[in-house]
Amino acid sequence: MRKISAQRVIGTLVLLLFAALVLLPLFWLGVSAFKSDADVIKWPPIFFPTEWVTTQFAYVWKVLPIARMLLNTVVFAGGVTIISLFFDSMAAYAFARMKFTGRKLLFGIILLTMMIPFQVVMIPLYMEEYKLGILNTFLGLILPRAASAYGIFMLTSFFSGIPKSLDEAAKIDGMGEWKIYLKIILPLAKPALVTLGIYHFMNNWNDLLYPMMLTSSVEMRTLSAGLAILVGSNSIKYGPTLAATVIAILPLLLLFLFGQKFFMEGIATSGMKE
Repeated sequence: MRKISAQRVIGTLVLLLFAALVLLPLFWLGVSAFKSDADVIKWPPIFFPTEWVTTQFAYVWKVLPIARMLLNTVVFAGGVTIISLFFDSMAAYAFARMKFTGRKLLFGIILLTMMIPFQVVMIPLYMEEYKLGILNTFLGLILPRAASAYGIFMLTSFFSGIPKSLDEAAKIDGMGEWKIYLKIILPLAKPALVTLGIYHFMNNWNDLLYPMMLTSSVEMRTLSAGLAILVGSNSIKYGPTLAATVIAILPLLLLFLFGQKFFMEGIATSGMKE
């Protein structure tokens, strides 16, 4: 049998410890969502409930239009993800593969916008949407995030690592820029696109301040805003709050589990340079 070094054993134990630290809160949340209020606030705390109940989920569905909020969140996060991936990838293709006057200056300006906190632009954004009449609409939620400076930066870095000889060969075969972008660059950039898509989806799914600011009716609230309403009531019900949190994060966990292969590959390769 091959000898296992002490260093490898220690490394494995350390990784298992960090994995436990990360996963334990998730397990605690999932189990606690099926506890009664008495078990949730019991001291000393207990991990498993004395009785498994589903009344917490029933309460959430009763006091909140959770199905509508879930639909709003999917439309908002999914719409922003799809549209932003389209515009981010087109802009990144131009910066990485094309030469034009002012390319570096324009790219630098886009990067500078990443340093501006959202709190600086939130009031002007609200006033602009109010004048356009798109407050409390899906258009008002999706339009300001139709492109992302971070997405452009990430994809530009990835596209720069793709050999430009492929472009030259495609141009010899008569392909234009649009066909090169669609048939060569995008297929090769699948890991980066999936990674950025997961990032966009998670970022918008979990966002609280942005959708709360641009929506005024309960029917247009997202899940994060709905949780804020639940927690912000006069008396906090810990059990239903935990159940609502499980409903909110479960789609993200499933998305990450199905896309983790591309996610890790995209992280590993998005910084490649030619």
